[in-house]
Amino acid sequence: MVHVLSGRVLLRPTDPERSRAFYGDALGLAIYREFGTGEERGTVYFLGGGFLELSGRAEAPPAPGLELWLQVADAAAAHDELRERGVRILRPPERMPWGLIEMWIADPDGVRIVVVEVPEGHPLRYRPGI
Repeated sequence: MVHVLSGRVLLRPTDPERSRAFYGDALGLAIYREFGTGEERGTVYFLGGGFLELSGRAEAPPAPGLELWLQVADAAAAHDELRERGVRILRPPERMPWGLIEMWIADPDGVRIVVVEVPEGHPLRYRPGI
């Protein structure tokens, strides 16, 4: 078995500066590290227990099936804050049949991002042995 020490999602945006503005300014993700220089530099953001790296440039947006899952403490508050920052809201927060509160947004290349609140009492909050 491979012993994985760390992982991250890699995005190759069509416009790196626009995507850095979206993830860093509009979403407010904290920077873990940066590397390189100029417009093509790489930026790695904290994503809770993981990382999101924007580096390089793509001629076309990422694969249509690529989606990001971001958990927040309060989806309604996140909705208000993101709307004020000009983030494109695809669907406002809504309690889904499986119990999660989900809001959908999109990055500048159309990558769909689900912003999720795990309410009290939901099975995702239960962690055996903790």
